[in-house]
This record gives sequence, structure tokens and C-alpha cells, in this order.
Amino acid sequence: METILLTDLTVADICKGFTYSKVEAKGLFGWGGKLIIQPEYQRHYIYDDGKHDVDVIYSLLKKYPLGLLYFVRRPDGMYEVLDGQQRITSFGRYVTGHFSIIDEDDKREKQFSALPEDKRNRILGSPLTIYVCEGTESEIKQWFETINIVGMKLTEQEKRNAIFSGKFVTEAKKVFSNSSNSNMKKWRSYIKGDPKRQEILEEALCWVAKAEKDDRLIDRYMSEHRDNGDISELTDYFESVINWINSTFKDVESKMKGLEWGRLWRTYHHQGYDPDVLSEKIQRLLSDTQIEDPRGIWEYVLGGEQDTQLLDVRVFDPKTKDFVYRQQTAAAKEKGESNCPLCAIGHDANHTKIWDLKDMDADHVTAWSKGGSTDIDNCQMLCKTHNRAKGNR
Repeated sequence: METILLTDLTVADICKGFTYSKVEAKGLFGWGGKLIIQPEYQRHYIYDDGKHDVDVIYSLLKKYPLGLLYFVRRPDGMYEVLDGQQRITSFGRYVTGHFSIIDEDDKREKQFSALPEDKRNRILGSPLTIYVCEGTESEIKQWFETINIVGMKLTEQEKRNAIFSGKFVTEAKKVFSNSSNSNMKKWRSYIKGDPKRQEILEEALCWVAKAEKDDRLIDRYMSEHRDNGDISELTDYFESVINWINSTFKDVESKMKGLEWGRLWRTYHHQGYDPDVLSEKIQRLLSDTQIEDPRGIWEYVLGGEQDTQLLDVRVFDPKTKDFVYRQQTAAAKEKGESNCPLCAIGHDANHTKIWDLKDMDADHVTAWSKGGSTDIDNCQMLCKTHNRAKGNR
């Protein structure tokens, strides 16, 4: 791989012909149209937060270096930004009037055209330090992984998009990385993440690749489909899961976001449910103060309300367990029987056994699932064997 160091270009040179499109998955151009600022494997522009983009401009005004920029020269003579897209897009957007900064001299908010001439010239004349490399696709991508160690770290899916760039990534990003997609608000009710950071795409791939426990399955799926521009399997699978969620649950709750919907769909979508009944159960459980992990409620009701471990029902605190143990043990010794009530009604050697506290568990006399609360009046101590055997009864 060959590298060339350029030191004679300025902000004005790169801003010549600068174009910026809010429609995601479209390229941004500069340097008289010969620089592709956003190749398909790069993240979308994420500096437009009123801080990072503004900081870039202040750095130029203070004559701070922006750091090394890396371009790739393609066989057709065009150039792609390998590293530095966010910085270039920031000063390009400012010069072309897309945002304002506070002028530190008079504290007024100003777009580029409103700045004093000397400040405009200072920005446009800022020198840039650029490495241009030429090489094979694998060499360039390996270099990309190596140099991307500063600034905002790439997400795992952004790295995958670089490694497996091709027709599949291009088409998938048009659907799942486009924050202007009219379906995005609905999708983000159930999925955590930012489409600009490729996190919605990552979840869609996780579902179709069944990769909840092994991210390598996403890599395998993308590798297998890399050169295929047909993403119908991905979109069909994703829409099947979303449509099932919408038709099964009446209410959209904040705690639904980020659940393993792909796995839940595979496990439960063959069963029939009454959305009204599910809604009533979910609302009752959401208001139950005994439940420590409400995010397990949806799988709990889908599974027929059998697995209380999904809910992490509140357990008895050590003070309650100690009090009940001492009270229960004193009564048992007086009667000459075991301090485990279930051992005491048996006929084996444990009928009169007094268990140590460490060998006993706190148990709901009336199970939580049957309306029992986690308080001292509903607590009994059982030996560990009988507590495990009692289960949810």
C-alpha cells in the first residue's frame, strides 16, 4: 500500500463544491466534486449536536490543528474519506450556512456569512494535513481498523459495515439507517439505539441471524449476503416481528424497549393471544411493587405466567428472615419437632431436626403468584430441600 502526505490543501479547497444531503445513505462531496466524504462504510454524520460541530469551528478560529485526515484514492481517480468525515462535514456545513456559532468577541450567534471577514478568511485558510493511500480493498479496510482509535468510537455494526461493505450494506442502510424513514418512530418504541449509529440495522440483523447469544452469527449472515442487493429476507423477517408485537400487545410501554423481540417472536408467535387479556395482566403486573424486574413481564405473560424468575419477585430481607427463623425455631423446640414446618409433618429422620439459618430459605406461605405479599406475615423458613420442592405452590 502506498501513502502520500498532502500539506498544501486548506479548508477552502475541501469546501469547494461541498454538498450536504439530509437524506441518509446519500454521499457528501467536496474538493471540487472529486472527494466522497461519506463512503458506504462510514457512519452517518453525528456531530450535528451543537457541541462537536461547533467545537470544530472554534478550533479553526483558534488555529488549533484538526488532526490527521486520511483519504483513499480510488482507481477511477476519485477520493474517499477514510478517517475525518465528521470534522470535514462540520466545517463544510458551517461554511455553507447549515448552523451557527456564538462569536466569542461579541457573544452573538452567527452563521459563517455573518462573521467578520478576517475570521472567515482564518477558517477558509486553515491548512489541513492529509494522508492519501492507495491499495487493495483488504489493505485499506485493515488500515481503517488501525487508525480509527480516536474521537467517537465506532459501534460494532459500523465496523461490520466497513468489513462487509457491498450491495447488501448499501441497501440495508437505506431502510434501517435512515432516520427519516416513516416507520422509525414505531420501531424505536421497541428497539434501543440510534439509526445513525447503525443500531437499528444491528438489531434487525440480530433477529434474522438469531444472534442474541453470539454476535458472530451477524458477521456470518452479512458475509453470506454481502454481494446481494436483495434484502427482502431481512426486511420480511423484521416486519414479521414488528407486526407480531403490534398485534399482540395493545399498549406501548417504555419498558418494552430493548427486549429480545426476535427470540420472543420465535418462541411464542405460533401461539394465539387475546390482546385485551394480555393488556390487563401487564398493567396489573406493572403496578405490582413486589416485582423487581418489570422488563420480564412480557415474556412472563406470553409463557402463561409460569416462570416467576423472569420477574425477580422481591425477596425477604435479612432482618425479616432472622426474626422469623428465631420465632419459628423457638416454637419448634418447645414442641420437639423440626423448625422446618414441612419436615415436622414428615416421618423420616428430619422430623425433629433443627436446621441452622444458613441451611434454610425464606418462603412465601401464600405464593406471590397467588396474591401473597413479601412481608413478615407471609414469611416462613423452610429447609432448602423443601423450599426447592415447594416451588410456586
